Parts: sequence; C-alpha cells; structure tokens
Amino acid sequence: MSDLLERLRGRGWRMTAQRRVVAEVLDGEHVHLTADEVLARATARLPEISRATVYNTLGELVSLGEVIEVATIGRAKRYDPNAHRPHQHLTCSGCGTIRDVHPLGDPLDELPATERFGFSVSGAEVTYRGVCPECAGS
Repeated sequence: MSDLLERLRGRGWRMTAQRRVVAEVLDGEHVHLTADEVLARATARLPEISRATVYNTLGELVSLGEVIEVATIGRAKRYDPNAHRPHQHLTCSGCGTIRDVHPLGDPLDELPATERFGFSVSGAEVTYRGVCPECAGS
C-alpha cells in the first residue's frame, strides 16, 4: 500500500473506488501531475471516473493537507503527494519538469529578523528554476 493510501486510511478517509484510484495515481517519490494528467491516468484504471470526481478529490486531498498544490509560472498547477516530507522544488523552465529537492539548511534561517516585519513566520516555500539536461541538450 502506498504512503498516501496509508495516511488516508489512518485519517479514516472514506475510501471509495474513485478516491482510491486518484490516490494510487498520485503515489510516488517525484510525482507532480496536473489535474488533467491525474484524470487521464485514473480513467485508464477506472473508465467510469468523472472529471468532477477527480478535481473534487484533488481539492479534498489539498484541504486535508495530504497533497500539496504546486503552482508554476505560466503552467497548470501540479499535485505533490509528498506533503509530509519537508522539501523544496526544482523546476525546468523549458519542459516544466518538477523534482523534489532537499537543500541543506532551513529556508526560514535565510530570512533575517529585520525582514520579517513582525511576522511570526511558520514556513517557507522555495522554488529553484533552471533547465533540465534534456532541454539543455536541445
């Protein structure tokens, strides 16, 4: 059973066939699929699943904090099931590939107290941008 499925079962999330398929599609280390990619893969496994069910399930998983919605400049949002493993993202500006990365240090330490404007900072999202080897070679 996948990590995501185990977490959802542990929360007592009602596991319908449709929800299970969406969770299975999202399973993996560097999975960052768009909603349409989730729909296509879910439909291949369960042809009767609807677009609305997939989109609603993704929204519910994000609301539960079990999946992270990753926004990229000029591209569709992507969904990352590694919500409970601290990481940042590395994005290719050519093809849009996203990889999970684990830089050394805490990004919160990089923000000096003078730049916090009195905020009690609880988190940071860092996105590294560049060009992947495939796009660099073309």
